[in-house]
Amino acid sequence: MAPPTGTGSTFGSGSPARSPGASGACACHPMSVQSGIPEMSETSELGGRNYMSVDISVIIPTFRRQRQLAQALASVLGQVGVTLDVFVVDDCPDGSAREVVEQLQDPRITYLRNRTPSGGVPSIVRNLGWPHAGAAYIHFLDDDDIVPEGHYAAVKAAFESHPRVGLVFGRIEPFGDCPEEQLQQERCYFAEAARHAKRSARFGRRFGFTGSMLFGSALLICSGGIVRRECVVRLGGFDPHVRLMEDAEFYCRVMRSYGALFLDRVSIHYRIGSPSLMHSPNPSAEQRRQEREGHRLMWTNYRRDYGIFEFFALALLTRALLTLL
Repeated sequence: MAPPTGTGSTFGSGSPARSPGASGACACHPMSVQSGIPEMSETSELGGRNYMSVDISVIIPTFRRQRQLAQALASVLGQVGVTLDVFVVDDCPDGSAREVVEQLQDPRITYLRNRTPSGGVPSIVRNLGWPHAGAAYIHFLDDDDIVPEGHYAAVKAAFESHPRVGLVFGRIEPFGDCPEEQLQQERCYFAEAARHAKRSARFGRRFGFTGSMLFGSALLICSGGIVRRECVVRLGGFDPHVRLMEDAEFYCRVMRSYGALFLDRVSIHYRIGSPSLMHSPNPSAEQRRQEREGHRLMWTNYRRDYGIFEFFALALLTRALLTLL
């Protein structure tokens, strides 16, 4: 969809504006959404700034998590060895994140408020953010996760060493105030996911990872990967029809189309709540339904894009490898 036309509180029909405030602090823009993916700008400059000089653009969708958002932003802004900018996309009707952003007074941050909240569909909110980013790489960071020190510099170096790879991801380190038993369960899950990622890498940059995402357990969460911007543009971002497992579906498409690189280092500190939506020991009927629907859409999209023969061949190969390894 094109950015809404008009003046005042809405974007114009050209490139999305990014005008710093009087003090040079963050830019704050309201926005509206009617579909999942806004139309891309044809220029690499927003508000006169050449965004291709920025290494990493960070997209943070948020909804009423002021304290966690402040911690996430601090972990991003403290990264060294890279240039970056941040787009906070507020899906809350009362603009709960605005104060957090304004207090930081950092010109690298742009605040975007969704005037028509998505109702809890993160794919839509992320798709509102990435068209405003012009950096070489994009990080879709959840508003309660923490980026490890030095991570962005390591990812930039990895991309530069592997210019044909579209995605770089690493190990997930859970933390949080949840019960210790739940935290240990999450740590065991992601430790196994890291081992699985290393095994999958033996079969190349694409099909080992893709098969694991389609027919095994997820290798990463949304915050755990960083993607080349050109890959996000060509794939059209996240599928707004996938409500749960939308990040797995997106990364599966990136892996298959452009390949991935696994770094055996912590890529994200992943905050665990109680209960965990991802690995609840007693998921609700609605959660199970959404998980099944997420898998169904992943498989449907893959068969549409790459054909039914490749889909079933990859399924057989992946299940055989999962048994042997």
